[in-house]
Amino acid sequence: MTLPLTKVAWDHPPTVTGYANLVFRRTVWLIGTAASGLIAGTIMSFGKVMAALLASLYVVMLVVAILPVVAIAFFRRHRVAEVLQAYPWREFPCRYPARAAGSPTTVVITVEAGFSPTFRVIPFPVPLAETQNPHPGRIWFAGDPRFGGVVSPVGGHYPVRVVPHAPPGREWGAPEDDLLARRVGLVRRSGKGTQT
Repeated sequence: MTLPLTKVAWDHPPTVTGYANLVFRRTVWLIGTAASGLIAGTIMSFGKVMAALLASLYVVMLVVAILPVVAIAFFRRHRVAEVLQAYPWREFPCRYPARAAGSPTTVVITVEAGFSPTFRVIPFPVPLAETQNPHPGRIWFAGDPRFGGVVSPVGGHYPVRVVPHAPPGREWGAPEDDLLARRVGLVRRSGKGTQT
């Protein structure tokens, strides 16, 4: 296991800036999605021009499908901050497995010999290997490797939430780690990891 880079990830100034950028992006997504649905709904209510009506109908169907995901992402951004304020950044080797088109972005982090969990980037896929990343074979991780946490390219400037691709096992970590993971929302009372 690597040594922590800071006492908690939030102590690293680029991380705080990266989180502020995450909040801004999610706010823009939420406002943009809701506004486009509102505009399309308004156009549909007038219904004077058939082409505008048809285009508006498509937008409304798209908004209905996407708005819940965007809203959940907006409100779950606090979980990212809680993880960053509770866990230190640790640098690990990683790899990005090839994926089928449309599948979620995944990253495999080698925590220690024999334990390399696969994580999905949620709620929206982010190509971490290409996102301002001078070291694509390394990644910063804050959280509990059994239940997920937050990852960023080396430097902590682009924090995103990750969850285990497969249900977590108990093969790594101490039982007292569960209490911190539960407090920051990485694990439920039942012991099952959260997926949002």
